[in-house]
Amino acid sequence: MPFREINSKMVEAQVVPGQRMFSQRGAMLAYRGDVTFTPNIAGGQGGVMSMIGRRVAGEATPLMTVEGNGTVMFGHGGHHIQVIRLTGDTLFVEADRLLAFDGTLEQGTMFMGSQGGVMGMVRGQVTGQGLFTTTLKGHGAVAVMAHGGVTELPITPGRAVHVDPQAYVAHHGDVRNKLSTALGWRDMVGRGSGEAFQLELSGSGAVYVQASEEKL
Repeated sequence: MPFREINSKMVEAQVVPGQRMFSQRGAMLAYRGDVTFTPNIAGGQGGVMSMIGRRVAGEATPLMTVEGNGTVMFGHGGHHIQVIRLTGDTLFVEADRLLAFDGTLEQGTMFMGSQGGVMGMVRGQVTGQGLFTTTLKGHGAVAVMAHGGVTELPITPGRAVHVDPQAYVAHHGDVRNKLSTALGWRDMVGRGSGEAFQLELSGSGAVYVQASEEKL
């Protein structure tokens, strides 16, 4: 069920019988029709293991199951909202950045170290974003939150994209990530962003970057 962007900070979604969607608790602004909101204890389409992964990662952002027949408006904290449409690929995004997403998408978690090795683990320590990242896979739409607006940067073979780790919002496609630094390890101590660290993304896909480094 696609989202309609009302403005940069609000989206609207159609809820139809027989289908469901998930949203962050507190994301509902208003709704029309016969719509129900119930706490989701299974962690979305990914089931119990997805929820366990979120808990281990410290990503205990509660989800609500949205069902019924009507229209729902979503927004949260005045954050900028970016709608991402998936056509069978996987989106990697921090759990607390998820505003709402189609129930058709399969949710899971990925250990950052599995993509970036030791450097992937360092990224989690440096940015405070955690060692786990939420994954959403399939065909459907996702609304994510960010600060100060979002831009989509394409990632193509042979042309890696370097992003400040704290400006990173999400990425999708066949992409690998690793953290690099222009400074020595001693110089890195106490520095959590800026030119000292660069998140390198290579492969084929896209990365979403926010204008502000402020954390949600």
